[in-house]
Amino acid sequence: MKITLSERMDFFKPSIFTELSHYKNKKIAKGEDIIDLSIGSPDLPPPDFITSILSEEVKREDQYGYSLTGTAEFNQEVVAFYKRNYNVQLQEKSEVLLMMGSQDGLVHFPLVFANPGDLILVPDPGYTAYAAGIAMAGAKPYFMPLKKEEQFLPNLSSIPVGIAKEAKLMILNFPGNPVPALASSDYFKEVVEFAKKYNILVLHDFAYSELYYEGKKPISFLSIEGAKDIGVEMSSFSKNYNLAGTRIGYLAGNAEIVKAMSQLKSNLDYGVFLPVQKAAIHALRDGEEFCQKSRDIYELRRNTLVDGLNELGWAIGKPEAGMFLWAEIPRGWNSLDFTYALIDKAGVVVTPGHAFGPHGEGFVRIALVQNNEKLTKAIDNIQKSTIF
Repeated sequence: MKITLSERMDFFKPSIFTELSHYKNKKIAKGEDIIDLSIGSPDLPPPDFITSILSEEVKREDQYGYSLTGTAEFNQEVVAFYKRNYNVQLQEKSEVLLMMGSQDGLVHFPLVFANPGDLILVPDPGYTAYAAGIAMAGAKPYFMPLKKEEQFLPNLSSIPVGIAKEAKLMILNFPGNPVPALASSDYFKEVVEFAKKYNILVLHDFAYSELYYEGKKPISFLSIEGAKDIGVEMSSFSKNYNLAGTRIGYLAGNAEIVKAMSQLKSNLDYGVFLPVQKAAIHALRDGEEFCQKSRDIYELRRNTLVDGLNELGWAIGKPEAGMFLWAEIPRGWNSLDFTYALIDKAGVVVTPGHAFGPHGEGFVRIALVQNNEKLTKAIDNIQKSTIF
């Protein structure tokens, strides 16, 4: 039997993450010691109070039916969390929607709001799920470059008027992945003004909202006056509470947008496992102390890695938030060759910047997903290599 794939699959070639994983595993099979700093998957467990709740809830016989959507208690806790943390008032029945992780929402969002051929404004470099969602919808990306000289913020004034008039949707991400930049309230006000002027929906990816350092708490897009008129915010429990495998997140904001997403979701899945929802409720309600401890751990890792690599001559700034370093590579290299050289010469895996978009070339993303001992060893390995 001859099996042919849809033309859509042309957009879904094997990723650089798969290639790096295969290469890494070959090295490990040969007995080499490899330190993987490429994938942003938390290496730390969730807090005990969450695992205890999960353990209790899965024993209940009434927890195994379809949840269909978020429970009333889940929506109420999201509302309380936003009021407490950002002074944002949400309506639990119309402005909150349970998601099966933010990845699920990010990929499906363009299907609801963009037709084939429509333009979507996306950060470049940007999280790979944005490109996947745009491809699924048959839409077209318009890349908004994130430049060092512009603090890695999309320059809205550089977007041609014709493009702005044609665009249906803008995706933003602060703190960002792969670039861990933060947006100011003034910048978000500019976004709201721009979006209203050109009738553009805004989706703010807020997956790293609780990972910040030195008290520089990220701003919720929804806290900006007028933001709910044109946009929504999506967040996740994966990175903030180390619940990546449980697949739970939420969408919040504009009621019309939330309703449309709910309509799509009702045709795609039957909701998140009820014990996971219960765990997420308690994470929002009681997780602040845990989040602070998590921030302390990541901040120590950030300082260890940045300070150590800077001593080797690799000039890297300390990010104010997120779980990544966005590191400019030495001159004379492209990001892919540099990545493989790090594996071959130092046994350290990072992600080449071009995997996140054209303007990612010249950089690599380094994830803070190993303990301090491993990070120190990675620094030593790089020092012993001939790369610098």
